[in-house]
Amino acid sequence: MIIQYLVRDWNQNTENGVTIMPLTKWKRLLVFCGLVVVVFLAEVSWAQDQSKAVVVPAKKHVVAPSLSQIVPIPPQSWGLNSYANDDEAQRAHWPRATRPVEDPVLQRSFDVTALSALTSLSTTSGLNILGLGSGFPGFTVSTNVPDTNGAVGTNQFVQFVNDSFAVFNKSNGSRAYGPAQGNTLWQALGGGCAANPNSDEIAQYDKLANRWVMFMAQFTSPTYLCIAVSKTSDAVNGGWNLYAFQPPMNTTLCNCRMMTDYPKLAVWPDGYYLSYNQIWNGNYEGPAACVFDRNSMLNGAAATMQCFLKTNSSYGSFLPGDLDGTTPPPAGSPAYFLNFDGNDQSLDLWKFHVDWTTPANSTFTGPTNIPVAAFTEACSETVVEFNYTTGDCIPQAGTSVNLDSYGDRVMYRLAYRNLGNHQSLVANHTVTTGKTKGSQTGIRWYELRNTGSGFGLYQQGTYSPDSSYRWMGSIAMDKVGDIALGYSVSSASMSPSIRYTGRVPTDSLGQLESEIDVLSSASIAHGSRTNNFRWADYSSLAIDPTDDCTFWYTTQYMPTNGGNWSTRIASFGFPSCKQNSTLTVGEVGQGTVTSTDGTINCTNGSGTCGAVYANSTAVTTSATAASGWKFTGWSGACSGGNPCNLVMNRNLTVTANFTSWTIVHEASASGASLTIPTTGSGHLISAALMFNGTTSVTSVSDNVGNAYVSAGARAATGSDSVEIWYVQKSIAGATVITPHFAGSPTFVTITAWEVSGVLSAPLDAKNTASGSITLNNTPGPPVTTTKVGDFIVSVLFATNTNFTSISSGNEFTNDFTTYGNGWAHITSNSSSAGTHWASWYTSTPTGKYCASTVAFAP
Repeated sequence: MIIQYLVRDWNQNTENGVTIMPLTKWKRLLVFCGLVVVVFLAEVSWAQDQSKAVVVPAKKHVVAPSLSQIVPIPPQSWGLNSYANDDEAQRAHWPRATRPVEDPVLQRSFDVTALSALTSLSTTSGLNILGLGSGFPGFTVSTNVPDTNGAVGTNQFVQFVNDSFAVFNKSNGSRAYGPAQGNTLWQALGGGCAANPNSDEIAQYDKLANRWVMFMAQFTSPTYLCIAVSKTSDAVNGGWNLYAFQPPMNTTLCNCRMMTDYPKLAVWPDGYYLSYNQIWNGNYEGPAACVFDRNSMLNGAAATMQCFLKTNSSYGSFLPGDLDGTTPPPAGSPAYFLNFDGNDQSLDLWKFHVDWTTPANSTFTGPTNIPVAAFTEACSETVVEFNYTTGDCIPQAGTSVNLDSYGDRVMYRLAYRNLGNHQSLVANHTVTTGKTKGSQTGIRWYELRNTGSGFGLYQQGTYSPDSSYRWMGSIAMDKVGDIALGYSVSSASMSPSIRYTGRVPTDSLGQLESEIDVLSSASIAHGSRTNNFRWADYSSLAIDPTDDCTFWYTTQYMPTNGGNWSTRIASFGFPSCKQNSTLTVGEVGQGTVTSTDGTINCTNGSGTCGAVYANSTAVTTSATAASGWKFTGWSGACSGGNPCNLVMNRNLTVTANFTSWTIVHEASASGASLTIPTTGSGHLISAALMFNGTTSVTSVSDNVGNAYVSAGARAATGSDSVEIWYVQKSIAGATVITPHFAGSPTFVTITAWEVSGVLSAPLDAKNTASGSITLNNTPGPPVTTTKVGDFIVSVLFATNTNFTSISSGNEFTNDFTTYGNGWAHITSNSSSAGTHWASWYTSTPTGKYCASTVAFAP
């Protein structure tokens, strides 16, 4: 907005203590810009090539104490007039058709059942409290419009209106600080930021850092952009890093600093991004796109800003993309800026890549044109018109005063969210529905999606379910993809009220549900605005970082006296987002499981642990093996290796499997039994049997009482046979293994492996094979494992051929070649899940073979 301070000067006929003559708005701007030119002459070195980013260092930065140590500067009354905070600069506009056509994506019906036919809005309400404005204790209205804005943190809600702010406790809505003039926060900085409050302040919450970010554009001469970044998540009891920047020169037009009008601030991982309208000599000269050095400001270090100024007045106001949730955009992602195109049939998307190390490499590119359904701007405004001769068409009950629509721009915020398999941007602006007398307004809203190849239109709609006028919206999305939209609503038969609607992902594309009236639901009396056509300028819908589900909406309404404005703060959410699911994590073996959000930490086989998450929360866990162990993979709701990525839409259980298997003993012998001198407790013993004769193994036993079971992998060719038996959790002691047969074999060979670190998991895979022996390479039967690090045994029996070794490069070790027959085991206890088999070498192939392979999961 054009600054409050200048308006006060007009009314008081003073500037910085010097008496001046009353000026018209336009003449006052000329004087203001003349002052800016003088400042430029003193600091010409800041000018840069406008084809590159203009780099501006902070003029000053300091560390400030907490607000709890600062006495609030009380809001003051300066008197109102019709131009206070009026940023509508005169300029030429493109011709438009005066007769709007019906909106092609209109969600409405003039049938009396229209509202009742909508899906019932599936939200639950939270707080509904009075915000700053008329009737708020200690607050005096001093501007025509509130420019209502708010942000929510872990425990507090901060509301900024023109000139003033207050901090509220989230738990019960009680006041924690304020009301205070905006410049209260910048007292330690001194200079212009400390001297005067201003309009267009913005409160933000950096969810990735859990810090507050406060912004104030200071329009006195010299002009400043004032930034405050908190040192903690507590807006009242933590300190602040304060910064003052002077807007960069626009050397393309006038070697001057443009007025930074209608600024909007957004949080992104690599910076705090800012858009503003460049105003010079009362004319709109195009939008600017800037970014502040977030990392330096979080740390209280010297910081710079980078700006691109070389746009022109053919483009309307920019709106920067603002990160919701704690999942950042993909690495290397640009920041996004949006406006709508002059053809009223598309959106323009711009990309800002910042390079803090080499600013010459920073780029601002675009626009990428995204076609949307044709629309007619509200109240006959145009994309290049900032002129209230056509902007006020919203009727109210009981008065001939119509309200302005701000239909020439995308409304705050452009909310961004990374949902894993896609990224979303949601946006809205006010349009004419084209249904009644060509002027009724509704909210056009969009969801843009990027699934990997860039943003495009996913869904759109115009919400106008009855004959009332809806405008001044703010839109956002929660962590499960629910969309909420807050707005003002009015008509010739009703005074302006506050409502919100929304949708869940299962709703039909382009459709919103029914609406909730914030004022009537709390029995708040309200009236129409009778003394001015100005309304709100923008509203604010924010997402609670503690659950990433609760929406907080704040905007303007009028008390019953129809004079000065009030504001309301209301919270609500979709129950489907707030429902909880339990993640249970188990471990087999020794290791640690952690989640990226820090809520899961299972250590060294401590059993099970878990956490409760809101439904549809994305959870990522990773497993790390203890010393001497290896992580072999996940089982349960996840499989394979790290990481385990889950979406909590129900109760889930996952198990991290670790192994440190080691061959303790291996032995082979021909005859009726095989002796292992000593065996440990709790080990795997795998016994591979080769025998000749038309018979089979009925059982395997040993002298210490182990109960062996068949792996079910018996292979035979002619009278030759192979079988594999095993026992898990062995009994310690000298062990004599004895197979028992259904008949009498001609000869028997037994090979056994005693392995530690393979616990009681079932067999992972088994297979058998038989056939003719081939030259050089006779493969054993392959097994396809599902776990990482299986212990795998393979055995091959051929009476007439001598297999001299395992084939070169094979992942198995050849253990024995007794009687020309082969046994092997896999050598790596971190082998991947997949297909494995042993292959034997011979240069003199003769006859046939039979073979078995069994994989034991650790």
